[in-house]
Amino acid sequence: MATPALLELSGVSRTYGEREALAPIDLKLHARRCVVLLGANGSGKSTLLRIACGRDTPTSGTVRLGGSALTEEDVRVRTQIGVVGDQVGYYPDLTVAEHLHLVAVAHGAGDEADELVAGALVDCRLDEHADALPGSLSSGQTQALLLASVLVRPRRLLVLDEPEQRLDPAARDWLAGVLAAEKQAGTALLIATHHTDLAAAVADRVVVLREGEVVADGKPDRVLAGDIA
Repeated sequence: MATPALLELSGVSRTYGEREALAPIDLKLHARRCVVLLGANGSGKSTLLRIACGRDTPTSGTVRLGGSALTEEDVRVRTQIGVVGDQVGYYPDLTVAEHLHLVAVAHGAGDEADELVAGALVDCRLDEHADALPGSLSSGQTQALLLASVLVRPRRLLVLDEPEQRLDPAARDWLAGVLAAEKQAGTALLIATHHTDLAAAVADRVVVLREGEVVADGKPDRVLAGDIA
């Protein structure tokens, strides 16, 4: 028997006024799998991500998480979905470690908070900056802090909007390793990116969007080689 999808989008579209930002799309994502969305700015990637994580409501279609409908008010958005967006968000008066501890406790970590924070600091190469204020971090370190913030909370699904932004090529290799480890641990990943190297490293499926429509969809090696049009 086939394993049920963790995330399932059926006929999902999004229209703003008269502008169709996203044409109807179907997408299934299972645990331990990664779907990467490729496309230029305005292609519909971020719109699809917002709908997938319950931050926007589709004009048509349905979104299901674990077999039941997902809404913006759904508690599972908080307890099962971790989001790394394209905007920086942190508590400026808290140190890096304090920020992560607050996030962990707010999401129910309890006695495990210290261990989770210590692990995230190491995994995201921030252990030497644990006592620094976020405002003193480099752009790449700030991006690492955003990723660390989802690693200290419960998650079955990670939704990442251009997680490689602000990272140099070496740091993007590190990011690919972290995401591969998340997938191996059982997390499902939905990623929007401009970088085909990240897609090649972590994706099980690549979907290419252009002006809100899917123009290619398939295995990374075929899509990235241009074998699917």
